[in-house]
Amino acid sequence: MTVQLPFVQVLLPLLGAPLCALLRSRVAAWLLFLLAALGSLGCAVLLAQRVATAGTQRYSVGGWTAPVGIEFVIDDFNTPVLLLVSLIAAVVAVFSHRSLAAEVAAKRVPLVYACLCLVLAGMLGIAVTGDAFNAFVFLEIMSLASYALIAMGRRRRALLAAFRYLVVGSVGAVFVLIGIGLAYAVTGTLNMADLAQRLGGLHGNRALYAAVVFVLVGLAVKMAVFPLHAWLPDAYAQAPSAVGVLLSATATKVAIYALLRFAFTVFGATLVFGVMPVGRIGALLAVLAMLIGSAVACFQTDLKYLLAWSSIAQIGYIVAGISLATTAGVSAAYLHVINHAVTKAALFAAAGLLVLRLGSARLDDLAGFGRRMPWTFAAVVVAGLGLVGVPPTAGFVSKWALATALLERGQWPVLAAMLVSSLLALVYVGRIVEVGWFREPSLVTVMNRPPVSMVAAIWFLVLLSVYFGLDATLPSSLADAAAAALLRNGG
Repeated sequence: MTVQLPFVQVLLPLLGAPLCALLRSRVAAWLLFLLAALGSLGCAVLLAQRVATAGTQRYSVGGWTAPVGIEFVIDDFNTPVLLLVSLIAAVVAVFSHRSLAAEVAAKRVPLVYACLCLVLAGMLGIAVTGDAFNAFVFLEIMSLASYALIAMGRRRRALLAAFRYLVVGSVGAVFVLIGIGLAYAVTGTLNMADLAQRLGGLHGNRALYAAVVFVLVGLAVKMAVFPLHAWLPDAYAQAPSAVGVLLSATATKVAIYALLRFAFTVFGATLVFGVMPVGRIGALLAVLAMLIGSAVACFQTDLKYLLAWSSIAQIGYIVAGISLATTAGVSAAYLHVINHAVTKAALFAAAGLLVLRLGSARLDDLAGFGRRMPWTFAAVVVAGLGLVGVPPTAGFVSKWALATALLERGQWPVLAAMLVSSLLALVYVGRIVEVGWFREPSLVTVMNRPPVSMVAAIWFLVLLSVYFGLDATLPSSLADAAAAALLRNGG
């Protein structure tokens, strides 16, 4: 049975999607999504253990071996993604039970869970597949389900956000597909390992250069790399709160993994960062993302939009690490992927609880919420300090790792931008503290008791963020192993 784990991990949420839609029961759909997430998490833990003890795990779908058939590959470079996505999905399942019941019409809730299952299946499929076209298919499964989820938001503006994401995301998908098609035209194969071998001697081929550009730009759209970020703020802010938690923590992170996978293990670091100027372009875009994303966040009047613009800046940190193309830089990027996912999920979950209790996420309506909701306010402050990078939060660990990697390569301008961005993060987190604690409470009605499940989910993420700040052994070891595997395979 353990041989089937890579396939079972993707199959569980994939089967859960039609069952959620067919049963048409809110409770049954919630249980199916919860079981799919927990099952996937269990598979991810077992696979991570097997990779640590026995090395790379491979599974040939349908018994057709690579490069003819589709192969699932589990290695050090994707076990962190499997663990992260499955864990966040399980927390979202706990959080969503009361959140979706309050924000989405009862008849639509089973459909929301069906789409959540599809998003989870798509993310896990992207992580495990060893086939380039199969990665595109899973990317579109995730994206199409995400468009539908965002459209189910409370306001009519959610439809506009979903349509914008659909248009921009489709452009990115077309770019990825064109790039994969060009790579196939050059090599005659779609298996990633086979592609890497055949592309090794083709440096100088213009079709190969075009393939690299199309794939990386398409994935940059999915990552919301500045200036290809226009879809993200509305998508995160207008989606139902539980959906915002999942997407903010995982969607761009999975796209980042896909970019790393193609850049290092398919096209190769020598071509992407040596022959082509991807590293220099990435560093420039990272600086712009850090500064502009953080600056715009300082002027937002809605908590969810503030957090969304903060995500654009945090993606800049990750891109800065990737652009170094060193083991230290890629490890720091992986570490920030993990730490930022946990921190940002906690903040969007807290924002969802505020929406449930106060009916709004506008900062003016949150005046004095620190005195009326002290536990929620404390969670927001602790997680917010993680965005700034204050010890002992997880954000400090990953920012320190990134700063060290930048210093090793003498990237002083990028380091300076990172420091300025962190100071700006202190400003917008300070705005939340000022609104929540120092302003007089508004007249907005507050529910008597917050749902226990939502509070538990928020504090689990907050405490996990603090734990990773106090003892970073687990995320650091996963990030180091992932970076080493990528650069080993990327040459």
